[in-house]
Amino acid sequence: MRNSLLAVLLLFTAPVLAQETIKIGVITDRVGVSKPYSEPATEGIVFGAAEINRKGGILGRKVELLIEDDQSRPDISAALARKLIDQGAVFILSMSLTAATQQQQTVTMEAKMPQMTPMNSGDTLTTQLQNPYFWQTGPLGSIQIATLLAHARAKNLKQVALITDNSDLGQLLAKFFKAGLEKSGIKVVADEVVARGATTATPQMQKIRAANPDAMFMSGVLTAENVLIFKAYRELGLKIPIHSSYNLSVPVYMTVAKGLIDGVTFVDAYDPEKPEVKEFETAYKKATGKDSFNLHGYGYDGIMMVGEAIKRAGSTDKEKIRAAMQGLAYSGVMGAKGMTYSFPEGKRAGYDPNGMVVRIYEGDKQGRVVYVGQK
Repeated sequence: MRNSLLAVLLLFTAPVLAQETIKIGVITDRVGVSKPYSEPATEGIVFGAAEINRKGGILGRKVELLIEDDQSRPDISAALARKLIDQGAVFILSMSLTAATQQQQTVTMEAKMPQMTPMNSGDTLTTQLQNPYFWQTGPLGSIQIATLLAHARAKNLKQVALITDNSDLGQLLAKFFKAGLEKSGIKVVADEVVARGATTATPQMQKIRAANPDAMFMSGVLTAENVLIFKAYRELGLKIPIHSSYNLSVPVYMTVAKGLIDGVTFVDAYDPEKPEVKEFETAYKKATGKDSFNLHGYGYDGIMMVGEAIKRAGSTDKEKIRAAMQGLAYSGVMGAKGMTYSFPEGKRAGYDPNGMVVRIYEGDKQGRVVYVGQK
């Protein structure tokens, strides 16, 4: 009798134990070029998952994160996407380089695996592949330049310089920056590139000085090379305004570019005066003992949106999650005050075009918001 009862208990409890967690895969970069972005954003995911679990989980089940490091290498990234699918993930969050994220889609689209990147800005991520299982909530490069141009419109710019690096993402952002500038009738009189591993940016800045632009736009994403640009700018005594992509919102610049960035404006998806941001920063500090910043917010919003989609789906069925995600409207930490992530019919890029802000470096600190949106 006892053995029969044990058999019955095992029959009913084994499936429950096997399903006790909801597995969410995370592909991040801990050693490659995306590390300065990927690691803090992943920390935001970990914090968000802990918050979800503290409040009872999703559908009564705990969230289990399966975190993998792809080193921002597309070949490794695709293999890791397959690994996470095989391990039972019901959703994958990509915190890696745009090119690696794109390669992951070749796997997740075939497997019909819901996937999202909460931070990548490459406009092509949702256009090159018609993948109904992939979403993007990072601010697109086209939104960045449009916001910068809206802020700079009052300056009556006629001709500008554009400088970037030779990384894939830097080149992609430069492409969208240039298109936006030219569409606005602003002439690009100097178009310079600082190669990865360079030891100086003085030759490029000398050409920019000779072109006599009204302002300089930066779209590079490599930290060391951007610091070289700022050093050359200061050493050559240039005074033209600098308008940067959201790469400059990475807090590491407050340390590595100390004394070089006062007065530089940059686009960001983070308003420190937003009520949701203040609440998030307080909770993060209490839980971790550390200060949070914008990159933590990307990851936090990402895991919260995934959790909400699964909750609305009412199950871990991937087709139901896909439908719930596509219909989701979510207000989070990132974005201007009042911004909501949403995916209009047929669209999978969910960042509000008017959701970015322009901030200014005041001394060595990321300072106040000086402009909002594209109007």
